[in-house]
Amino acid sequence: MLLSYITWNVDPAIFTIPLLNKEVRWYGMAFFIGFALGLWIVGKIWKNEKLNPDWYDSLFFYVAIATIVGARLGHVLFYNPGEYFSNPIEIFKIWEGGLASHGGTIGIIIAVWIYSRRITHKSMLWTFDRLVVPVGFVGALIRIGNLMNHEIYGHETTFPWAFRFITNLQSWTHGYPPVYSPPSHPTQIYEAFFYILTGFICLWMYWKRKDYKHEGLIFGAFLIGIFLSRFFIEFLKNNQEEFEERMLLNMGQLLSIPFIVAGVWLVWQGVRRKIAASSLS
Repeated sequence: MLLSYITWNVDPAIFTIPLLNKEVRWYGMAFFIGFALGLWIVGKIWKNEKLNPDWYDSLFFYVAIATIVGARLGHVLFYNPGEYFSNPIEIFKIWEGGLASHGGTIGIIIAVWIYSRRITHKSMLWTFDRLVVPVGFVGALIRIGNLMNHEIYGHETTFPWAFRFITNLQSWTHGYPPVYSPPSHPTQIYEAFFYILTGFICLWMYWKRKDYKHEGLIFGAFLIGIFLSRFFIEFLKNNQEEFEERMLLNMGQLLSIPFIVAGVWLVWQGVRRKIAASSLS
């Protein structure tokens, strides 16, 4: 074995702004870089198809707000509503982590529905087939942010790439000695890998196969790639909340199932449309 385990003692904060006494964290930086990357890739798509630039500006506004609000409210409502509603100011501290990808997805779906009706007057699938192309990369960066925050990791393991995470992070950042977890699955890295893979598949489908011409095909492949990998990796994760200990499938898995089913249906419909279009040409 090359490694017995990896002791992960990275500080979640990159630096502190002196006058404001505010931390700039890796998590927030990853979120920002992800949005910037997504904005750049979707911009390339817009130029490729010579689409209305005003649509592009509006799309970024709708999606940025929906992602942040949806992901945060998803975490609050699905995982720990009691704690957050007893101290509502904590809901706004997104830089400390606590964003649910399922909530973000629901928020984006609502935003795209409004956007499609008010701005483009095209179908939601038309928008999603272009919007999701870079989202796998965005999701991977957010998982790297979770890694930097020492959160959402997996069960104890003897695998040589196991990580020991700091469990008393708040007191450690105030000078106390670190307390480490047992060597555990770095599930943040596992998810990041499959999200990046999904991102490359979506890029390939858009640029090489021109699958955006067959509504729902790229979006369906995205849903399968993200949420099917999430479903299986959840078996390796520690539950985020105590109530999940009594569940056969945890909250992340239950919330993933509808997206997986939707993805399979969209791919099936998209392939049918593609075959029909090929037979006519």
